[in-house]
Amino acid sequence: MAELPEAGFSDQFRITNGKKFSLKKYSTDPDVEPDKKIAQTRLQEYVESIAERQNVLYADNRWSLLLIFQAMDAAGKDSTIKNLLSGVNPQGCEVYSFKRPSAEELGHDFLWRTSK
Repeated sequence: MAELPEAGFSDQFRITNGKKFSLKKYSTDPDVEPDKKIAQTRLQEYVESIAERQNVLYADNRWSLLLIFQAMDAAGKDSTIKNLLSGVNPQGCEVYSFKRPSAEELGHDFLWRTSK
């Protein structure tokens, strides 16, 4: 199985000590502009790696992967999903769209809806 490429650009967004993490201490605006050729190459490597991992999970039929994309409207969730999961076999996927939480859902943590 291929190794995931080194993060490089994404290192500045990685949380290494969750217990001491505070979002207020970090800027959400990246310090550098990524090189588009490098980003495109890295995206292709990620897509291939994700497709390989999906085949292994699907063949084993014991584990699954839950991806949650949460952001404001027009934040790029759809295009991120489209690009990152372009190499995934759709037969091995289930996609659910969640709208505004109901009163019942607000009484639970945000992952509660995924198991309902």
